[in-house]
Amino acid sequence: MSLRPEEWAALVLSLKVSLWAVALSLPLAVLVAYLLARREFPGKGLLSAVVHVPLVLPPVVTGYLLLLTFGRNGAVGRWLEDTLGLVLAFRWTGAALAAAIMGFPLMVRAIRLAVEAVDPRLEEAAATLGAPPVARFVFVTLPLISPGILAGAVLGFAKAMGEFGATITFVANIPGQTQTLPSAIYAFLQVPGAETAAMRLVILSLVVAIGAVVISEWLSKRVAARIGRT
Repeated sequence: MSLRPEEWAALVLSLKVSLWAVALSLPLAVLVAYLLARREFPGKGLLSAVVHVPLVLPPVVTGYLLLLTFGRNGAVGRWLEDTLGLVLAFRWTGAALAAAIMGFPLMVRAIRLAVEAVDPRLEEAAATLGAPPVARFVFVTLPLISPGILAGAVLGFAKAMGEFGATITFVANIPGQTQTLPSAIYAFLQVPGAETAAMRLVILSLVVAIGAVVISEWLSKRVAARIGRT
């Protein structure tokens, strides 16, 4: 399947945005999932609700809220630009932020289920041997929940690859700058006679998504087998 330069650009940008979205949000997802699964604290229900809000809000609303907050006229966006020189609105960096926020609930849920499946007595046994909380998490909990982390990362990656509503609202659809695969497909569908190009990108999206799931399953089985041998 031969792709035109603008189609390659959309694919490369989608992969770039998705990888950055997962890389930036995964550590926070692990922390939040662990807190929700293992700790009791005031505001736990509120935190859980905030985490899952992107799942129930229309993506366009999420994108608009991002524009109000992180746009150049938004308080956070203005501070980031003045302090760090970082511009998010109408940039690929904003697309990564939107994708990370939309995929975050899926990542947290997958990792939380993995944490809840770990027997707390294993952590308690490590505590009786004098292991501090950080050491218990790194050497006991983290290896056991690694399949869940992989699953969450793949879910976040897949969501980022397919994200459209929040992204196009926050960063628009600028070819070569913010046009991801879903945005490119949408653009082609608006042009008479461009259905073939849109279908090429649809097939490409399917290949990437299925490939990511297959790789995730393979990695999860390898990790689970390694843990079982220890």
